[in-house]
Amino acid sequence: MYETVRVLHSYWAYLALLILLFASINAVLGFSGNRDFKNKDLRISLFGLIFSHIQLLIGLVLYFVSARFAMWSEIGMGGIMKDSVSRLYLVEHPIVNILAIVLITIGWSKHKKQETSKKKFGKIGLFYTLGLILILSRIPWDVWFS
Repeated sequence: MYETVRVLHSYWAYLALLILLFASINAVLGFSGNRDFKNKDLRISLFGLIFSHIQLLIGLVLYFVSARFAMWSEIGMGGIMKDSVSRLYLVEHPIVNILAIVLITIGWSKHKKQETSKKKFGKIGLFYTLGLILILSRIPWDVWFS
């Protein structure tokens, strides 16, 4: 089961990142171009939200079925924090990515309360881009491309 979830988490990440990048760029271009916020823009942003949430759920399942999870009881917090690889997988990657999904969700929620298209694009552009940057900062790139 672990291997299946790990592969799913890895491949879904490509799709989620691509859609999130597209949603961020769309929002920034809409903001800077003073476009009207249309159904197409709503759907692009919604897909970014949905795909990132699905990625989070897959990641949480992977976290708890991973053999690394047992390290919490084996070597404890001090041992995990001393080992950079364990710290990345067990602390940094999950916490930063949860924070990123929270920011994306805040952006989605705040855009709905805005009256003008420019403000809608602004909220989505700001929060989705911040979330994307956080996600990109904690991807284990050396493992991802090998």
